[in-house]
Amino acid sequence: MDVFDVIQKRFSVRSYQDKPVEQEKLNIILEAAQSAPTACNLQSFKIIVAKTEGRRELLKKIYHQNWFADAPYVIGVCAIKDKCWVRKDSKSYADVDAAIVMDHIILAATALGLGTCWIGAFDPIAFKEAFEIEEGMEPIVLTPLGYPSEDFIRRKRKPLDELVIYK
Repeated sequence: MDVFDVIQKRFSVRSYQDKPVEQEKLNIILEAAQSAPTACNLQSFKIIVAKTEGRRELLKKIYHQNWFADAPYVIGVCAIKDKCWVRKDSKSYADVDAAIVMDHIILAATALGLGTCWIGAFDPIAFKEAFEIEEGMEPIVLTPLGYPSEDFIRRKRKPLDELVIYK
């Protein structure tokens, strides 16, 4: 599957099979994240890989949807804000870098037949407490990771002429 097929095939999975994710596939996904471009290649992020087994109630405190804990893993990308590149106008690239890392995770997972769902509406304090995230690391985005139990859903997208401005 080429990169364009992966991009088109990716969708937000909200139902997962009770099937483990092979360590080999997890490693490939994490290596894809490691390859993500970051500002000045500072790689000012950490990836939290948490098994969900036995943590349903804990995970419900982080994100209140039941399906969130159905996948075998939850992956979180945390920014290390004091180590990231900052533009001259004081714009920090910590969130941008974390988003790019998560995008690599999600696309790699899709290429391997796994499902994910970008989660931004979670409780970062509950996440930090649950997984003992050290000071200076800010959770930016989460995703469950597992085999989807639902089929690809094509979401309606705005037409390009509403999204692109040519100058």
